[in-house]
This record gives sequence, C-alpha cells and structure tokens, in this order.
Amino acid sequence: MTFPISEASPIRFPGPPPAQTEVVVIGGGVIGVMTAWYLAEQGIKVVLCEKGRVAGEQSSRNWGWIRQQGRDLAELPIMMESLRLWRGLSQQMGEGLGFRQEGVTYMARTAKEMAEHEAWFAQARAFGVDTRMLGRAETADLIPGGAEPWLGAMVTPSDARAEPWQAVPLLATGAVAKGAVIVENCAVRALDVAGGKVAGVVTEAGRIACEQVVVAGGAWSSLFLRAHGVSIPQLSVLASVARTVPMPQVYAGNAADDRFAFRRRLDGGYTIAPGGAHDFYIGPDAFRHFFLYLPLLRQDFRQTRFLPVAPAHTPASWRLPRRWAPDRVSPFERIRVLNPKPNMKALGRVQDDFAAALPALGRPVIANAWGGMIDTMPDVVPVIDRAPNVPGLVIATGMCGHGFGIGPGMGRVVADLVAGRPVGHDLSRFRLSRFTDGSKLKVGTGL
Repeated sequence: MTFPISEASPIRFPGPPPAQTEVVVIGGGVIGVMTAWYLAEQGIKVVLCEKGRVAGEQSSRNWGWIRQQGRDLAELPIMMESLRLWRGLSQQMGEGLGFRQEGVTYMARTAKEMAEHEAWFAQARAFGVDTRMLGRAETADLIPGGAEPWLGAMVTPSDARAEPWQAVPLLATGAVAKGAVIVENCAVRALDVAGGKVAGVVTEAGRIACEQVVVAGGAWSSLFLRAHGVSIPQLSVLASVARTVPMPQVYAGNAADDRFAFRRRLDGGYTIAPGGAHDFYIGPDAFRHFFLYLPLLRQDFRQTRFLPVAPAHTPASWRLPRRWAPDRVSPFERIRVLNPKPNMKALGRVQDDFAAALPALGRPVIANAWGGMIDTMPDVVPVIDRAPNVPGLVIATGMCGHGFGIGPGMGRVVADLVAGRPVGHDLSRFRLSRFTDGSKLKVGTGL
C-alpha cells in the first residue's frame, strides 16, 4: 500500500454499488467506516460510498494519536469508550492496526501552559481518567535528555496510538466482513429526496435507493450539505506532517508542546508536526461564517498562516461550483483525494525545535512529508445530529482533527443514532442548532 494513501493507491473496494440498501454512508474516513461497521453488526444493510480511496484524506494523514487527554469534556466519555473499543479491535484484528498503549504527554514551557493543563486536569479527573501532573524532574525522567525547556507536563499513561494509513483500511475490511458494502471511486453527487424525505442517493455509478443517509465526508461535508439547504459552519485547515528516518527512542508514546509534536512509529522513526500551527485558505465560506469563528480566531490567530487562494477544485476554492446537476460530473469527482502540499518551512522549524529540545537525538531527517485538510468547527467540536429539514439525513462531521482516535466510539454512536437506539451519551453539545439558537459558543480544547 502506498503512503500516504492517494489517488495512486490501488482500489480495494471496486463495487459496483447495489441498487438498494437501508443506509448509505458518504465518506470512507474512520467515522464513516466505523459507522458502517456498527450498522452492519446490527444487521442493517449499509453501503459506504467513497469518492476516492478509503482513508485517502485526513483519516490516513493524521498523527495517529488515540487520546483522552485534552479532550472537550463532552467528547471525553465517547473517547473513553473509544479507547476500550480500540483495545478490543486490536485483540480481534491483530498487529495490523499498529495499536500501542504507551501514553500521551503535553509538556509545558511556561507557567501559563502549566496552568492550562492543570485546569483541564481538575475538570477531567471526575471522569476517572488516569491523567497526572508532572514536575520538571518527573518530566526529565519520562523523556530523558529533553526536560530542559519544560517546566513540567501532563501525562495520561493509558492513552494510545495506531498507524492510521494501515488501521482504517483494515477496519474497512472488517466492516465488509460484517456485511457492509464499500465502494471506492464512487462519488455521491446528490440526495434523492421524495415527499420531503430521503429516498436515496444519486452516485456517479447510478442511483441507490435507501431510507437514511449519513454524511461523514470530512472537509467536503459542508459543500454537499449546502447544496441540499443544510448549512453547517465548517471550514478546513491545512496540517503538515512528516515521517523521520529511524532514530533512537527517547519516548515510546506521543508528546507535544506549543512548538512541535512527535510520536514513535513502528518503523523506528517518528511522526513529527507543528504543535499547533496550520495554514488556512480564505474562501467564500470563510466570509460566510466569519463572525462565528471570531472567538477561535482571537485564540488561534498567531498560529495560523492565511493564504488567499486555494488550489483549484478544493472545497475552499473561489471557483468551485456550489451547485451542480445530479446527472453531471460533480465537484467530488474533480479531486478524488485531497492531497495538498505540506508547508515545508513549518516542518523545518519543527526539525529545529525537535533538535533543540532533544539534543541527544539531533536534527531529525525527514523521509517524507504530506499535508491533510482538517475539517473544523467554530467551537472545535463536531456536529452529530439529524438534519431537521431533511428527514432521513444524519450529519457526522467536523471532527476538528480529533476523529481518528474517537472514530470507533463515534461510529458506534452514529450507528445507534441512525438505528433509533439509545446512544448512551449526551449529544447536546454536538447539535446542529447550537449555531442558530442563540447559544453562546464555547471553544473546546484539544490538539
């Protein structure tokens, strides 16, 4: 399998799709795959349509962290469930997931950062997480030779990681084994709405009759939904990530401070990335949702590089059609897999910061680098809800870069929401109406 997954990767699930099913899931990322997994497990007929490749976009391009630490408190119970599910999946599916439970650590360079970590810890401890606070000496013991820049840290030993580009395709294979149908290179162009409710979808390979549709399209979700009168204030940011050549191990788990993040890989290298910096392409939706994003902008402005022109055919492009006919080629077929160029200047700073903080390892050599488009929301938590004006339409998007780790738990929740079963968690924080009902948005936490 090529890495990262792209249009050049072989098609594993060629189809064709059936003419009829009960549920269609749009999007072959981790949320869509795990929703299909749990729907099939309940005996519900489900077809997952992916316009490009399973895990081709952010679900194979993320850091691979599976963390409770730093989660928004509304996400935390689902994440704790998800961690239990990851353990079970690892036992069921073996080493291919790359699952390792070796902790997440947030290091702090300043007293302000320590205070922020302590504030989260004070609230999260009621949930029973095994997080603890470390002083300078304890941080030095945990990350030998790297404690000089850090006053202390917050660590959650039970947190984990997996290899995203291996794990999600393997989970897709597991979903198919349970009865789900997955079809790659099969864009859903439009909903088929009859009598005011979902009656099917129109794909590039033909119509699929169904009773419900789950939109889990990541960075493409807003574009698809808006064409059907459903507006979500979703934007996307470009995150740059790199893989180093093999290096000595300094810490087996995942770690980050405000300048850089790293995690140990199974191949002996590290995945490295900026701690919080990212790039943002200014497009039509940025102006449309500007005021909703003001609180987040005030908090995150200095870590964002603003770019005026997005690449052609991408969701933020000024030239991208916002309306199209179902019998014509749609924007989703113009780019099968979003494969943006990484910000190599930002990754160069990561190399420098890594070397300065961990001098025993020196400056890491990059083996390859990639970019990924992270779908985000103004309050940095997802939308998990039924669309009020389109019966039969369920929205599961805006994971804000947190989707890989929470994927199994969130997939289980979405599947039960679709099936009309109790979801077992309070989803009010993730309701679509929070953007229009006059509620004050509270910006969530997390990397």
